[in-house]
Amino acid sequence: MVRGKTQMKRIENTTSRQVTFSKRRSGLLKKAYELSVLCDAQVAVIVFSSTGKLYEFSSSSSIIGTIERYQKIGNDQETGKCLAVDETKQHDMEGVVATMSEKIKQLEECQEKLLGVGLESYTVDELQELEKDLDLSLKNIRARKHELLKQQIDHLKKEERRLAQQNAELKKSGSQDSSWENKFEKNSKGEAEDVEIGLFLGPTPERRRSH
Repeated sequence: MVRGKTQMKRIENTTSRQVTFSKRRSGLLKKAYELSVLCDAQVAVIVFSSTGKLYEFSSSSSIIGTIERYQKIGNDQETGKCLAVDETKQHDMEGVVATMSEKIKQLEECQEKLLGVGLESYTVDELQELEKDLDLSLKNIRARKHELLKQQIDHLKKEERRLAQQNAELKKSGSQDSSWENKFEKNSKGEAEDVEIGLFLGPTPERRRSH
């Protein structure tokens, strides 16, 4: 009779689950023992049942020794991984430093060229190429300078227009104040003349008393 393939899922029936656990536990411990004897391997097996009961097997005298060995090897592997990561980071940093050093060297050589230092070993073609680069740089510098000068001139013109407008407003305000002052002076003079004329034309108190 051919046995059917066991479906890998939790056995719901408690009795069947317990029977299956006992059979497979015994088979697992037997296989662990055979592996340790046939292959001279250090084997340790720890099993807890669904009820919390402990079952264990160790090919050595103590399962604790096997566990300690496992922990030690695990820690060594983690340390090795950390060291590998550190070495990778260090290698990356060394690459970055080398790249930056090369860029600094190139910039220093470019600066020396622009200053005309260390040109003794240059050929005529190399000097002509450098001269072209300098002419291009001067062209860009002049263009930038003209742009800044134009911006400054535009700013000064705007400031001039603003000041001229303020001056015109002040003159207009001053002329209005002057017209009011002239009117006030004219009115004051007219009133004074009227008063003076009235004094000369009217009879004095002395003449009235004489009559």
